[in-house]
Amino acid sequence: MPDNVIVAILSLAGTLIGSLLGIIASNKLVDFRLKSLEDRVNKHNNLIERMYQVEDRAKSNSHRIDELEHKTHGG
Repeated sequence: MPDNVIVAILSLAGTLIGSLLGIIASNKLVDFRLKSLEDRVNKHNNLIERMYQVEDRAKSNSHRIDELEHKTHGG
């Protein structure tokens, strides 16, 4: 087999291996960043749910205070 064919085959193999390793590394990075983003979104959603609960409690407490003030001031 001529030398230039061997060199071409080796170059092709090196290019393929390098490309595959690059793709694998890139996919790992994307997976890591996606997981990090999902964790942040879950924390945010949890905060939003907790804030709704706090707002509901604040409204309920405000109504209770209004009722108590109304009763104590001769309503």
